Parts: sequence; C-alpha cells; structure tokens
Amino acid sequence: MKALTWQGKRDVRIETVPDPKIIDPTDIIVRITSTGICGSDLHLYEVLGPFLDAGDILGHEPMGIVEEVGPAVTAVSVGDRVVVPFNVSCGTCWMCDQGLHSQCETTQVRKRGTGASLFGFSKLYGQIPGGQAELLRVPFGNTLPVKVPHGPPDDRFVYLSDVLPTAWQAVAYADVPPGGSLTVLGLGPIGDMATRIALHQGVEQVIGVDLVPERLARSRARGVIALDLKEHDNVADEIRRLTQGRGTDAVVEAVGMEAHGAPFARGAQRIATRLPDALGAKVMERAGLDSMAAFNTAIDAVRRGGTVSIVGVYGGAIDPVPMLTLFDKQIQLRMGQANVRHWVDDILPLLDDSDPLGVDGFATHRLPLAEGPQAYRTFQAKEDGMVKTLLTV
Repeated sequence: MKALTWQGKRDVRIETVPDPKIIDPTDIIVRITSTGICGSDLHLYEVLGPFLDAGDILGHEPMGIVEEVGPAVTAVSVGDRVVVPFNVSCGTCWMCDQGLHSQCETTQVRKRGTGASLFGFSKLYGQIPGGQAELLRVPFGNTLPVKVPHGPPDDRFVYLSDVLPTAWQAVAYADVPPGGSLTVLGLGPIGDMATRIALHQGVEQVIGVDLVPERLARSRARGVIALDLKEHDNVADEIRRLTQGRGTDAVVEAVGMEAHGAPFARGAQRIATRLPDALGAKVMERAGLDSMAAFNTAIDAVRRGGTVSIVGVYGGAIDPVPMLTLFDKQIQLRMGQANVRHWVDDILPLLDDSDPLGVDGFATHRLPLAEGPQAYRTFQAKEDGMVKTLLTV
C-alpha cells in the first residue's frame, strides 16, 4: 500500500509499504477514504524527530470502510463506514470506564511513562502505524471504531477522530459559567472548533487570538471577537479592556509549544533535533524546554478565580511555570489528551444536515494522499490560507 512516512526533520514522503494484517482476534482493517493533517503532526515534522524512526507512518485522523475483521469482531462488519479515534483505547479497562480513554491501562506506554498509545505519533506513544495511508490496522474492533452512516461526505464525520472531541473537551474543561466569557488562544483547527462549540453552547462572549489573517477572518465570520496578536503589545490588556478589566472567565490554550515569542526555547528544540536520536531523545525527556508564551498569556488573560484549559501540546521536561501567579490569581488548570470515545455520544447528534458547527465546510484544502508532503510544507509555513487539510485516499 501507499503511505505517508517520516524520513527526517521536515522530510515526509509517500512510500510503498507492506499492507497491515489482522494480528489479534478483535482487529479490523480499514481502507482509508479521508485522513486529516493535524497541528500536532507538525510537532513530529519539526521538533520530535528523536522519537521517530525513518519509515514511521504518520497520521491520527482517519476514517474509511471496514475491509476485513478478526474472528472475534461483532460490532462492525465488512463494508461498514467508521471513524477511528486517535487514542488506541480498549474501552474496557478501569481508566476507559472513567471516561479517561487517553489513559487506557491496556495501551499505556509504560516504558516511556506516558498514557495511552496513539496512532501515528512516535515512540512516546507506542509507535503505532498511523492513518495517512491506504490501509490501517485498528485494534479493539468492538469498542474503538465509531460506526457512522453511509451517505454524507466524509467531512461530516472525519473530525470525530480528533478535532471535534479535542475541542469539545477543551471547552468542557474550561467550565465557563452561564453568561460568561471565554478566550481561545490559537485559531488553528482545534482553537477554531473550540470557539464554534463555545458559541453553540451559549457562551456569551468568545474572544479568539491569532496572528494568521485567514484564521482571524474565519472566526470573525462566525461571531468571534478575533484579536490579531501582531496589533497588540500585550493582548491580555485588550482582553481585560473587553471584560470590565477582569479578563475572561476561562481561557482555552490551543497553541502549546509552537508558540511564537520564545527564541531561546525554539533554539533549544532545534539543537535537540540535530543530535543523534538517542541523545536528542534524552535531551527532550530530561531537559526539554518549550516556548511558554501562549501558556503565560493564558495565565495573564484569565480573570482571578478563573480556569485555564490547556489543549496545546507540550513536550518539555523542565518548562518554567509561574507558580506565584497561579496561586495568587487562584487559577484552576485542566489539561490533557482528549478522551475521544468519551465525547462521541455528545457530539454525534450535531453531525446532521443542520450542521451547527460548520463541519461540512471546515476543511480549507482537500488533496490526494500523494500530495501529502507538499501539504505538510504548506501547513508548517501557514501559507495558502491553509487551516485544515484532508487527504483523500
């Protein structure tokens, strides 16, 4: 089969690789029809190379048609249409029973001290082959895939793999009070969708912050107060001006370690990616330092007694955290990988023809899998108005 593979920093290629096969009785094989490129894929493309091997198959936002099922699979059949959540979660362990599918005890990567395995996301999370490919082996066929109806285009459902549940959890964790206000830092796919979910759920004032004109325009068109980071010396001051001097009740931080404005941290990341893999991995695991610009802005912009919900990905081991400010402002922090399967039942009723979250037109680019390498380059450079790309297979 053809698959998009990692070959080195800023080097992804389409290669011919062996087809996946049924290994466990509850496995299924899915023929992929659509698969997204996620902002966290850029962390692999740019920063997390020490945790990858040449030839690793990328991607964790797939959907398609079931082509083969293991002998113990009863929940789906050949020909069914399914979305594959990015957490590789069993659905039956203690953590999954608590709704913490991103901490699945069956697939935790204990060697690395990390949570549940993820499709297409490095040795840190199991080194499981990803979904930017023609075929994907999916374990836990009775509990993991999300069966969806035939008929509507893939755009209607594919975001159940990551974008929708990640943004939904971010807003849920923000816990905005009735009549309250929310700032979303970063209007990429997750931040953009978080603003849509917040507005749909009745959050009275939603402020978005970014510096990419196309992202700002998309959010303004849906009723978000979109602030251009480049136009404000301190965007938190502007947020306070819009909120009676207090700051918003909650902030969703949807940027993470790729934040602008921290040259030292960015330099340290680049040094780590140029070291031999074993040494580079140790540097990232034991002395990694992220850009904390977005996190610090979130702490600044939230009101006293408010909540910061962190959905942006961080990878550093020694990130400096402003504990005095957190304590003084009485800020609550919530964060973590999305527990995809936990939120599916809440989201599915919204994926109908009324399309309240605008999923049908959410993608800015639809490209064949063969153009995946160029799509990565364009997305990383924030060019051509690219906010969300779906690769079709």
